[in-house]
Amino acid sequence: MRSLTVSLDQSCYSIHIGSGLYRLLPELLQKAGVGRDRKLMIITDSEVAPRYADRVKSCLDFAGYETGVSVFPAGESNKNLQQLERLIGECLQFGLDRSSLILALGGGVVGDVAGFVAATYMRGIPFIQLPTTLLAHDSSVGGKVGVNHPLGKNYIGSFHQPVMVVFDVDVLHTLPKREIVSGFAEVVKHALIWDVSFVKWLEENTEALLSLEPAKVEEAIYRGCRVKAAVVSQDEKESGIRAILNYGHTIGHALEAVSGYQYYTHGEAVAIGMAGAARLSQKVLGSSPELITRTEELLQAFQLPVRYDQAWLERDMLQAMKRDKKARRGEYAFVLSRSMGQVELIRGIEEVHVSQVLKEIGGGTG
Repeated sequence: MRSLTVSLDQSCYSIHIGSGLYRLLPELLQKAGVGRDRKLMIITDSEVAPRYADRVKSCLDFAGYETGVSVFPAGESNKNLQQLERLIGECLQFGLDRSSLILALGGGVVGDVAGFVAATYMRGIPFIQLPTTLLAHDSSVGGKVGVNHPLGKNYIGSFHQPVMVVFDVDVLHTLPKREIVSGFAEVVKHALIWDVSFVKWLEENTEALLSLEPAKVEEAIYRGCRVKAAVVSQDEKESGIRAILNYGHTIGHALEAVSGYQYYTHGEAVAIGMAGAARLSQKVLGSSPELITRTEELLQAFQLPVRYDQAWLERDMLQAMKRDKKARRGEYAFVLSRSMGQVELIRGIEEVHVSQVLKEIGGGTG
């Protein structure tokens, strides 16, 4: 097991990464100060529940914890206020109080929804992240929680830090290939924004990572979480440097929104967004052409797309990007790269550049 700490102004929490950690969950809870007198509610979705809910609940029940399970339908389209209200109702029926904890067992959608339940239930109770996808190694760290609005992703939300993150890497072996591939997008992102040596390591270990070699996967997750922890520790509420974690997400979120969250996985959309961000970086900041080449080659090595192949209307994409949470006064705002590992938030980007990039990355399958 490998562990690291996210240090914040008023608190800190541990991230544990390794094999067989669900069996150690009661011990980890005790070390985190969560006694058996506190009720626990596992919130998960309809895809994860049949695989892991009983296993986790049994470990906790055997250790003497009173544990409930609440399940909502899987999928980004169910990350909404209606599900939030229903889940809060089930927490009330189970008798959770302010000393109780929520356990978010699942991927990024589950973490966002369960975390927002915890943030809003009785004005806030603690929660623990138990990510079950590679993609969620990113979203489970940092305390961003929330649900979607029909006009865009994560428009309703809060910052609510977990008290612990436990990533059992054994769960990755049960994921469909597309989900595994999708998850590597956020791993690549962490390397591109922060650590050139991590980029090189990913380039050298792509095949082993796609084959889910345990030691390599654990190392990739650890290094990705280390980047996320370093950024969040400096800027918990995204008032400054934390915005760099949105690299690739302006185009990515727009793609998800205009396609109704049905066509692309989050990782696929972010991969296309990073390819677009590299191209926009060259146009706006004069970045090296090598940034584009190396970014796209690394993404394609992980079998991720760098073009979108549906004729989404350009004006819909542009409008969605103007609604991005980083935008101000209707101006475009993107996280762009001056060079590999050096990124920053740039505001007031001219629409002609954004439109040109959309034309370059649209209409293909590569």
